[in-house]
Amino acid sequence: MKHKDPEKIKPIAHVISVSGGKDSTATLLYSLARYPRKFVMPIFCDTGNEHDAVYQYLDYLERALDIKITRLKADFSEQLARKRIFIANDQRKWRDKNGRRVRWTNKAKRRALSVLQPTGNPFLDLCMWKGRFPSRTAQFCTQELKRNLAVEFQLGLVEQGFQVVSWQGVRRDESLNRRNAKAFEFVGGGISIFRPIVDWSAAMVFDYCAAHGIKPNPLYLQGMGRVGCMPCINSSKSEIAQIAKRFPDQVSRISEWEKLVSQASKQGFSTMMHKGPAEKFAEGMTNQAKFAQAKIEQVVMWSRTTYGGHQFDLLADLDDADGCASSYGLCEAAA
Repeated sequence: MKHKDPEKIKPIAHVISVSGGKDSTATLLYSLARYPRKFVMPIFCDTGNEHDAVYQYLDYLERALDIKITRLKADFSEQLARKRIFIANDQRKWRDKNGRRVRWTNKAKRRALSVLQPTGNPFLDLCMWKGRFPSRTAQFCTQELKRNLAVEFQLGLVEQGFQVVSWQGVRRDESLNRRNAKAFEFVGGGISIFRPIVDWSAAMVFDYCAAHGIKPNPLYLQGMGRVGCMPCINSSKSEIAQIAKRFPDQVSRISEWEKLVSQASKQGFSTMMHKGPAEKFAEGMTNQAKFAQAKIEQVVMWSRTTYGGHQFDLLADLDDADGCASSYGLCEAAA
């Protein structure tokens, strides 16, 4: 029986994708309990659409666990530069199926070129480059702001001679899309994927972190069911209402982003949310009218309604904006 030459055995790098949420925190703790710290490499992909509490929680994890979390951030400067050149030189004369010219008008060119400069915020720069916000059917934010960065980091480790195990805090009961998630997958090219908590429940995750002396992200005590982008395009109606009540600055920021991305788009308008009043456009409504109805402020107004959006929730204003609110029962546990 042949034995491998110890000098040819590649060291294993355990790359932990940390978001500041409960599942990735539990995954990080699980890895630290089983492998030497020098081979555990936590990374955080900063979307630029995060609440400050996420960054503070990452700092807390570093102190509590005596680790270093590598921050990764996408840069779209080159893409924006190429788009500026494309728009400035666009002279296409062809028409679409309805006979309309598909090109940038001079007015649209001036409007877009006035804002198409890198801001340093990955989420905003990505949306200006695309000329739109992501949606459920075109969720390019996950790929461009998280997946690509993580893969690039891991490939760099492979080039350094490591065998990479990518740890992901994915649970099957999170959504229908993840109900068949595998605990282990070999991707190839020196990279494999490990999902250690794939069979866990949310309660098991919180209990595991508590057993290791780690507090949950405070956003879970402030009405948030998820931790990450704020708001996420997939935020529920109740989450949008809580964000507007507790973190109005987040709404104001999205409102400003909608103005910038609208200027950078060919049609001149774009909104972040595709729900609420935007789900019930009247037949024959102009695009401008649809845009006005789908702005973040209108979505926030819708989030405060009941009965299909036809009546304001008169009890909503009685809720304490500073009080504890948790969909996971954390308030009862903390009491």
